[in-house]
Amino acid sequence: MSASSEQMSNESPGGTVTSMSRVLPTDMTERPAGCPFAPAPGLERRRGDGAVQPLTLANGAHAFMVTGFDEARAVMGDQRFSSDRVRYPDASQLQPHEVAALAERGETPARAAVEERTDGMFVFMDPPEHTRLRRLLTGQFTVRRMKALESRVREIAVEHIEVMQAAGTEADLVPAYALPIPSLMICELLGVDYADREEFQHNTHISLALTTTDEERAKARAALYGFIQHLVNHKRQNPADDLLSGLVHDAEPPLTNAQLVDVALVLLGAGHETTANMLGLGTLALLDNPDQLAALRADPSLIDNTVEELLRYLSIIQLGVTRIATEDVTVGGVDIPAGTTVVIATPEANRDQRHFSEPDQLDVHRPRSPHLAFGHGIHQCLGQQLARIEMRIGFAELFNRLPNLRLAVPVEEIPLRNDMQIFGVHALPVTWA
Repeated sequence: MSASSEQMSNESPGGTVTSMSRVLPTDMTERPAGCPFAPAPGLERRRGDGAVQPLTLANGAHAFMVTGFDEARAVMGDQRFSSDRVRYPDASQLQPHEVAALAERGETPARAAVEERTDGMFVFMDPPEHTRLRRLLTGQFTVRRMKALESRVREIAVEHIEVMQAAGTEADLVPAYALPIPSLMICELLGVDYADREEFQHNTHISLALTTTDEERAKARAALYGFIQHLVNHKRQNPADDLLSGLVHDAEPPLTNAQLVDVALVLLGAGHETTANMLGLGTLALLDNPDQLAALRADPSLIDNTVEELLRYLSIIQLGVTRIATEDVTVGGVDIPAGTTVVIATPEANRDQRHFSEPDQLDVHRPRSPHLAFGHGIHQCLGQQLARIEMRIGFAELFNRLPNLRLAVPVEEIPLRNDMQIFGVHALPVTWA
């Protein structure tokens, strides 16, 4: 879970998060071929236009984009900015004719009259509904429990490296290594049979693809919900020592089936997709910056710094984190009217020159400082400690056991995930001959 679960979750009760990417200009999310670590051209052109700047979406709606680090933290930590996509629909959920009609009347989308949320999409809730579900999960992701999993993460990493070595001197690192580590761990935590991984990985991929049609996404979402519902029913009849069994049997008052399915869906998706992309793209970043990889090899104690720097430098979440102002708020000297959608540009906030020196450079010696890769505030990523462990061990074992690791193709031929909500690489051909 290398980004907040909120950022990863691919559908809210009120609409898809991917809809925000659909109404953004493509040059604000797509990286040029061969330049996976450069800012998207549209974002780079906007540098200097202010830490909080107006943003017109493709459907004609007016929003604000936050590119400043301090301003982004302020928005994420201010409960006057809502995450509730049922009561406060964001501008991306509107059709152009709806935007035009609202503009003609001088209005913003109306707050829906919802008395109580009965779903379990806690990442799109505000307190107190968010508080109850979040509290149930916090106890499952303690630092102590996560550290206890370190030996298992190492076993998985070593096992997959040995399988690659036994098969020859080349591999696609994404399916051979980057994806299995977090997938196995979240399956074991939740109590999912790893043999079923292809089903949920496939449907998660379709749900997150920006090129997926509405019909394809709906079909994939239905399949995911059916998969999780079957799993919940199984845990009711056959409880085990796993996180999902605990939620099914120990929550007071008990969670409904709908809540259990939603919570499990967020955790399962966030638990494998984000860290897998960090492992893949992070490996590419180190191979593409040999001086930084050499520094890490010379001083293995830099691994913690390296992980934090990669989280900041890569910022794999595209522009999918939004908030709605529930009242008039001023951020960074800019007045944001009530009802306005705010898009948090995490990739830019994590490269704010006011907060980081030479932010466009990967520097494993960079002094540790806060970043926004895991979000901020009450929605900060639940699984961030597990994600750090998976990356720390994943990178260390890979580069220690394959000292000659290098790309098998030029950087320009690496297929980038410009078509996905979570950035990364679709494939990473490597060799260690």
